[in-house]
Amino acid sequence: MTWLRNNLYDSGFKSSKSYDFPVICVGNLSTGGTGKTPMIEYLIRLLSKKNKVATLSRGYKRVTNGFLLADQDANVDTIGDEPFQFYKKYNSIYVAVDEDRQHGIGELRNLNPKPEIILLDDAYQHRKVNAGFNILLTSYNKLYTKDIVLPTGNLREPKLGAKRADIIVVTKCPDNLPEEKKAAIVKQIAPKHYQNVFFSCIKYSEKVMSESSEKVLQDLSSFTLVTGIANAQPLVEFLKSKALDFEHLEYGDHYNFTIKDIELLEQKDLILTTEKDYMRLLDVESLGSKLFYLPIEIVLDKPIEFNTLIQEFVV
Repeated sequence: MTWLRNNLYDSGFKSSKSYDFPVICVGNLSTGGTGKTPMIEYLIRLLSKKNKVATLSRGYKRVTNGFLLADQDANVDTIGDEPFQFYKKYNSIYVAVDEDRQHGIGELRNLNPKPEIILLDDAYQHRKVNAGFNILLTSYNKLYTKDIVLPTGNLREPKLGAKRADIIVVTKCPDNLPEEKKAAIVKQIAPKHYQNVFFSCIKYSEKVMSESSEKVLQDLSSFTLVTGIANAQPLVEFLKSKALDFEHLEYGDHYNFTIKDIELLEQKDLILTTEKDYMRLLDVESLGSKLFYLPIEIVLDKPIEFNTLIQEFVV
């Protein structure tokens, strides 16, 4: 069905709207866990210094519907955990949600001042919008080239969908990935002549943060790691490499914590979680001063080349 749908768009039988201003889409072929949020944040930092930037997401698992622009009343329930994270961290941008990205773009452009650049979060399969620039992410340990479509595999659409990408980023790579290994992966991906392939790894902070304080990660004697993300393994391996003493409570991606879950967490002395999960636990007053998150950023193997491609597009 996804193959047929894509062919209808590719052949023009179904219409897709293009725009005369920069619209950048960040997405993947798989069901998640490729690092879209850190990539969106990378683009925000890169572009918002000189431009009015907006992010547009669907707001996964929010209780609201339609277009919503984040404001002081926004929370995880109204706009979703990832958009709320953007809103909390970057006060110079617009953060909006809408299931219909075409409608959402129209609403954003009606604002004053109007955004000059719109970043579409997880919209690679939203073919009603023809983004001017597509960034496709694939995880190093779960390359889309080695996967198949749902329900047998984890792909949302066939591998052929990769041809729509302008840039393909292999994410969550080991540090100092050898050039010969990169070359082998590029050969597997077999990029088109118009595509560029980059590699990125996760850079974890040496400090853990809360709303009011911070601690040096290495100074933590013991703690409970709480994750509700698609793939927690890289984080777990990083913490183990630091020889830290922790237990791991693992939940599903975008997990909504129940009263029973909170009661369990209240019994813990110190809780470390991801930034996305932190946004969902932030309003639980009983966790208060014992709740921390570990900030992350992505590090690209060729940042100057990557940045240049993005900046040349938005000019």
